[in-house]
Amino acid sequence: MSSTASLTIDRVGKAFRLNGAEREILRDISFEVGKGEIVGVLGASGCGKSTLLRLIVGLDSDYSGRIAVAGVAATDAGRKIAMVFQDHRLFPWLTVAGNVGLALDTAPLSRAEKHERVRAYVDLVGLTDFIDAYPRQLSGGMAQRAAIARALVSEPDILLMDEPFGALDSLLRLRLQDELLRIWQHRAVSIVVVTHDIEEALYLGDRVIVLEANPGRIRSVIDVDMDRPRRRDDPRINTLKRACFDLVAGAA
Repeated sequence: MSSTASLTIDRVGKAFRLNGAEREILRDISFEVGKGEIVGVLGASGCGKSTLLRLIVGLDSDYSGRIAVAGVAATDAGRKIAMVFQDHRLFPWLTVAGNVGLALDTAPLSRAEKHERVRAYVDLVGLTDFIDAYPRQLSGGMAQRAAIARALVSEPDILLMDEPFGALDSLLRLRLQDELLRIWQHRAVSIVVVTHDIEEALYLGDRVIVLEANPGRIRSVIDVDMDRPRRRDDPRINTLKRACFDLVAGAA
């Protein structure tokens, strides 16, 4: 594994005890994410996709193997890793600015610098006119954009996304995929996006990792060798989509 990779996952395994017996969730997961690369992670429910993200972001430190960011153990990476969940998880008593600013509470910045940084990232996600709005005053898509701003405001090297658009209607989901790519082009952050949506993984990703279950392990890695911007009706995407479907169905 290269020490210069933005994210390194090296032989990671995870198990826990259930009813007195050990249950293996992940086995021998190894891959790298380069600087500015987008990697999609696909797999049937129960294959450990979300568990893997929890390990990377540091919500669970009980695992075997190694997870590193730019050669530094993920547990010491601090604000270099941020995460966006399927549910926006905004605090209802805070405005958009307040929610985004939470990520800077412990940052070594002056109050003015924090204010400027928050405004810059609210602008980046297109919520300038709603910076003082509360979550109840936002649409689902706007709330998720605020959550993305909150994740990016600390300027992480790695952005983890766990089904980030799964709760949205299909048209809004497509729009936010394009919005994510626009933000990615601006920030060049490395992204790992977990999704059940094969087309989403192929449209966004430079590579797609397909996991199989019981225990979760890598079944295949698919290179999406296509320039951006991509067309959703590109025959190459349809060909890869059929291949991914066969892999995911076979891994369930």
